[in-house]
Amino acid sequence: MTSDLLAPLDLAFWNIESPEHPMHLGALGVFSAHSPAAGAHAADLLAARAAAVPGLRMRIRDVWQPLAFGGATREPAPDFDPLDHVRLHAPTADFHAVAGRLMERPLERGRPPWEAHVLPGEDGFSFAVLFKFHHALADGLRALTLAAAILDPMDMPARKPRPEEPAKGFFPDVRKLPAFIKGTVSDVGRALDIGASVALSTVGVRSSSALTSEPSGTRRTAGVVIDLDDVHRVRKAQGGTVNDVLIAVVAGALRRWLDERGDGSDGVAPRALIPVSKRRPRTAHPQGNRLSGYLIRLPVDDPDPLARLDTVRTAMDRNKDAGPNRGAGAVALLADHVPALGHRLGGPLVSQAARLWFDILVTSVPLPGIGLKLGGNPVTEVFPFAPLARGQSLAVAVSTYRGQVHYGLVADAEAVPDLDVLAKAVTEEVETLITACEA
Repeated sequence: MTSDLLAPLDLAFWNIESPEHPMHLGALGVFSAHSPAAGAHAADLLAARAAAVPGLRMRIRDVWQPLAFGGATREPAPDFDPLDHVRLHAPTADFHAVAGRLMERPLERGRPPWEAHVLPGEDGFSFAVLFKFHHALADGLRALTLAAAILDPMDMPARKPRPEEPAKGFFPDVRKLPAFIKGTVSDVGRALDIGASVALSTVGVRSSSALTSEPSGTRRTAGVVIDLDDVHRVRKAQGGTVNDVLIAVVAGALRRWLDERGDGSDGVAPRALIPVSKRRPRTAHPQGNRLSGYLIRLPVDDPDPLARLDTVRTAMDRNKDAGPNRGAGAVALLADHVPALGHRLGGPLVSQAARLWFDILVTSVPLPGIGLKLGGNPVTEVFPFAPLARGQSLAVAVSTYRGQVHYGLVADAEAVPDLDVLAKAVTEEVETLITACEA
């Protein structure tokens, strides 16, 4: 294993972290247990297998060399010990209560930034594993790959080797100079377009104080499971995509939640950032984040569930037509044009500016269609958790697994003590959409 410089977006994630806003992804996998000792056995398996996964041995180290001043590298940790990363906890009756407390703890930056927490169930028939990966180490897809590598072997096709990329010099090849100049001009134009779109996205914004909060450093999580068949029923009746329906469910659930807690939904149309992966197969930096995004207004203020779905579908179609390289949601692409030292010095400012850019994150995390196991114990539920941006009180992540949709909700525990009410509203909104489609 060799070291390599962090890609610009990875470096940005590494530098915007603070104790109150750790930048790690999470996934809570719930397993059906064959015996009360299954959780302890799972912890032993995870520790034993982690030592053989190269990506889990990688730490992030700051670099102060002249050509990479202010940057960081991803390199093998010379003293890697999987027992520092895999922890067995006491039995619990509430996986989410424990997961919330664990999600608020930042990962240690001096060693490979990941952890696996095994939570035995008090009933003896289940256990859960909370995986945490720093966003600088992995995006959602990469985190899935790393986690799958320490689960039971699966019948997956072998990955094709990546072609070797020629070493890049400090200056561009003279023969490629015209294309280089053209690309640079195009990048400048794209940056101006993104900047203008961000400015326009702030005009007439009507969010809700329930979605913003001063950082408390606390976390609360919740999970919701709905049938994928129900989502398809709505999609087939109204058109659009599965993702359109899942986002519209979030809009409707927010409306119910705001009204029930007394904040009110009238005139509320928060900006939702919908991340879009730009990862390409066999790229030079497979572990690096390659993200853009779409920015849409969630029609929380619309009382008609089918109208909300139509608004979401129209907004998503408009974003797709423009592509992930344009619009206010593509701000992450600008990270490629910021020098390493700029990321280091500007990280705290960027973190504080997140609330000016969007009000809530709604992201989809892909999962394999085949079943996952650990020690022969099958996964029954998988709840993805997204990082919580500074100044925001709620983030939503969604995964589809084995015919079910899993919503993972993460909130500031002090700002959102009633996260269970929002979770219930997600289920109710799906039922409302089905009823409206059949009317």
